[in-house]
Amino acid sequence: MITKRIIPCLDVRDGRVVKGVNFQGLNDVSDPVALAEFYTENGADELVFYDITASAEGRKLFTEVLTRTAERVFIPLTVGGGINTVEDFDRVLKCGADKVSVNSGAIRRPELIREAAKKYGDQCVVLSADIKRVDGEFRVFARGGRDDTGIEAIGWIRRGVALGAGELVINSIDTDGVKRGFDLELLERVCEAVSVPVIASGGAGRAEDFIELFETLPGVDAGLAASIFHFGEVPIPALKKLLAEHGILVRN
Repeated sequence: MITKRIIPCLDVRDGRVVKGVNFQGLNDVSDPVALAEFYTENGADELVFYDITASAEGRKLFTEVLTRTAERVFIPLTVGGGINTVEDFDRVLKCGADKVSVNSGAIRRPELIREAAKKYGDQCVVLSADIKRVDGEFRVFARGGRDDTGIEAIGWIRRGVALGAGELVINSIDTDGVKRGFDLELLERVCEAVSVPVIASGGAGRAEDFIELFETLPGVDAGLAASIFHFGEVPIPALKKLLAEHGILVRN
């Protein structure tokens, strides 16, 4: 069995970590560098950084915060927000990111995935998809969950993987910040459709939600969460201990 990963997500706006519900009502949480250091010291397997307003504001992703974080954090770092060109990949990687997450930029120009994968390798390209139920189907949203693209989500994910995405972050807008569990229906559809690693995002409210995720969908590789980690509701060491007690393989 592949070891499951536990990944805190840091949504950054104006140089601060923020968190909301259903992608709305963002509240200030912490300094991103200090929070990243805390997670590194407390058992996080990886970190995901999103500059959540870069795409909506039509600007390039923050780099100063990223550079300072990469200098102090020694676990894999995935970074996204405002990634629209191969040059954006290059800039973020040079700032210290290990993987680059692309969302709105790939929706606008899917060939970006192929170009980046060819230059940096599939393992470097993470396709992040913000997905919400609309009229009975899973729909892809862009610009930080603001715009309904009209694109059917499972077909888009298949296409992204075919173009070269080596990993997926599946963000359920329906369950984001609600803390009632991961979107198992959506994640099951994704796992059935592709064979690359899948990171589940949106909905974790307690440690038992991770147990349910990995026991119900063993094809999911990692669980990603924000507020329950940020506010100390679920300490990562305690979560890993509980997962191990349920026979779920985790990293020490």
